[in-house]
Amino acid sequence: MAGTRAEQRAATRAALLAEGRRRFAADGYHAVVLADVAAAVGVTKGAAYHHFASKAGLFRAVVADVQHELGERVADAADRHGDPWERLRAGCRAFLAAGSDPVVRRIVLVDAPAVLGWDEWRAMDEDSSARHLAEALGDLAEAGVIDAQPVEPLARLLSGAMNEAALWLARSATPDALAQTEKALDRLLVGLRSRADHPS
Repeated sequence: MAGTRAEQRAATRAALLAEGRRRFAADGYHAVVLADVAAAVGVTKGAAYHHFASKAGLFRAVVADVQHELGERVADAADRHGDPWERLRAGCRAFLAAGSDPVVRRIVLVDAPAVLGWDEWRAMDEDSSARHLAEALGDLAEAGVIDAQPVEPLARLLSGAMNEAALWLARSATPDALAQTEKALDRLLVGLRSRADHPS
């Protein structure tokens, strides 16, 4: 019986997350009402508050899920390559391409920084895709592909640039915007390569 109740609680939480995600992506944070999310999945408003305490709590959980999926998408793209340099390029490209996903665009890039605040949003970003970027840069420095240097400031510079580029891509009507951005990214990354590794 206890197992059944736990399963029901888990199912209710998952349903609220899925419906919240759908509504936050389609309508934006400020247009969503927690009671409507609860009604759509057939539970009471009290049940929704039991799981998430507030609309902001539901949104925070949705952001965490979407960012985790984005981090996995970046890691999966990188893991298709054995060469550390190609791993970095593939991961960066996967992150940029995610800007065309309306869920990522609205929830992670547009609403999350405004609703959660910059510090919390950055902390969540670091737990997902930014961590993979720092690891990739560390591997490259260790292998001598880029010059030995503190990785954290470099990772933050690249992460900030890619977040801005992903947001621009999400709003751009230019047909080849992604291709243009990928070329600009390659030019930027080539500038990081060690002269010894990549002589002119």
